[in-house]
Amino acid sequence: MKPVKFTTKAERPIVIAGPCMAESKEIIREVAAFMAPLAEDLKFDWVFKASFDKANRTSIHSERGPGWEKASDWFLSIKEEFDCPVLTDIHETEQVPAVAEVCEFLQIPAFLCRQTDLLEAAVASGRQVNVKKGQFLAPQDTGHIVGKAKEIAKLNGLDFNLGLTERGTTFGYGNLVVDMRSFPIMAKTGAAVIFDVTHSLQLPSAAGGVSGGMREFAPHLARAAAATGCLDGFFIEVHPNPKVAKSDGATQLNFAQAKKLLSDVIGIWYQYQGVTEGDDIFMD
Repeated sequence: MKPVKFTTKAERPIVIAGPCMAESKEIIREVAAFMAPLAEDLKFDWVFKASFDKANRTSIHSERGPGWEKASDWFLSIKEEFDCPVLTDIHETEQVPAVAEVCEFLQIPAFLCRQTDLLEAAVASGRQVNVKKGQFLAPQDTGHIVGKAKEIAKLNGLDFNLGLTERGTTFGYGNLVVDMRSFPIMAKTGAAVIFDVTHSLQLPSAAGGVSGGMREFAPHLARAAAATGCLDGFFIEVHPNPKVAKSDGATQLNFAQAKKLLSDVIGIWYQYQGVTEGDDIFMD
């Protein structure tokens, strides 16, 4: 397997992509079979993503996923067939050892980004950790997350490998906005900066017990974020048929939409990577 790491100023962007939920072995394989050749064609480093448990659901009646026992076997099959690293969410410290045995990347959900015990367990596992910035958190406050992670890594004799992912900030009730200033601010922490395109489109709890969304704005936000020159990668959720997806159906992209968006933004990323160097002239 080609190593993929959270790196600042890397030669290639990271794209974390897959379905929101690991709905079935067939669906995650279909998405992986679409993403693998696209990564080769567009020259990005791909990390497969799917959640085995959607612990943060609007309704108690919403589906949560297959659980770790089933999903772990599915993830191993994806790794074997497509030779790619895998990322999934963790919600409790007790989940970390088993998940870290299978997945190269552990993700801390946005609402748990300040949970020190969970961050400590994830970083101490030696796996790479992606932290979603909470919808309630100012970008400059992510420096405290990075500070914790660096201390934990140092105490355990480990390399510092952390991604910070912007996924929108709460704006009033049932809406999210993306502040483009957050990308250069978060980049100053020394962590890799990722833009979660599809979750940033959500309208939380706005669709009768589930989250709604505005998928049509995906290309606008993604292009603008790529052009900041501060991103190290992108996060998108991809589904063969979002209309029947068991979670985030309003914001996941189908294959045609994902291909068009990534074709656009990867080119912009290569064009603008590193342009922020020397921009301190605007600080006068």
